[in-house]
Amino acid sequence: MPKLKTRKSASKRIKITKKGLLKRFRPGRRHILTKKSSNKKRHLRKSFIIQGMEAKILKKLLPYG
Repeated sequence: MPKLKTRKSASKRIKITKKGLLKRFRPGRRHILTKKSSNKKRHLRKSFIIQGMEAKILKKLLPYG
């Protein structure tokens, strides 16, 4: 059976935790930050765990994670 290719765009955005969960950063933190409150920007700093059907789909993009 041939090797499976990893989707490089997914591997740059998504990290796999030790327990096998998928982790990524929240969108909306790159530009146009002047109109966003400091409370919102602080909330966007944190990463979060991808769950449900989205996680199932994204795990196929990272076969050797």
